[in-house]
Amino acid sequence: MTALGLAAQLALAQQVALSGMAGGKALVNIDGASPRFMAPGQSHQGVKLLSLQGEAAVFDINGQRQTLRVGDAPVSVGSRGTPGTDTGGRQRIVLTADSRGHFFPSGQINGRAVQFLVDTGASSVILSESDAKRINLDYTKGRRVIVNTANGNVSGHQVRLDSVRVGDAQVYGVDAIVLPQPMLFVLLGNTFLTRFQMQRHNDQLVLEKRF
Repeated sequence: MTALGLAAQLALAQQVALSGMAGGKALVNIDGASPRFMAPGQSHQGVKLLSLQGEAAVFDINGQRQTLRVGDAPVSVGSRGTPGTDTGGRQRIVLTADSRGHFFPSGQINGRAVQFLVDTGASSVILSESDAKRINLDYTKGRRVIVNTANGNVSGHQVRLDSVRVGDAQVYGVDAIVLPQPMLFVLLGNTFLTRFQMQRHNDQLVLEKRF
């Protein structure tokens, strides 16, 4: 990687979420990339893990000390105007793929932290009943719908999310479907993605808000 490319990557590493902890290490999500384990003293993309304290972890993020707990909403640290942000009202997200080419941004639904998987083949944002309950989403009042899945037709509830946030981009009034089967991630489908112009550059996906 060139020095210019590394500098751009560091500038984007401003959003940090703590996804879990195991074996004396923290599972950390940095700027929407796939989660990675970090041990105290390790650094990655401008983020250094200083210590672990119970279910919390203390980080140095671009020179600022932050304490995060598992399940907290992601924190954003750094100056505005760097790549991935826009001070003129436009909102832009830059995601980095994992080794299999998938994008796993952390984000928020109605202000509550969730782990997304970008799925351009999903017509809607799709989440499990367990995730819906965790974020206090009353899906039972939603309209009953039949969804065609890989395991056949499944009955779900169609709901309207107040807000969906990834990075510095937030979309309001997003249609979603809640399904009964367990899911590892919330599928970030086209009711969110179509609000953006999408461009793929090697292992990076750039989403720029249309409206």
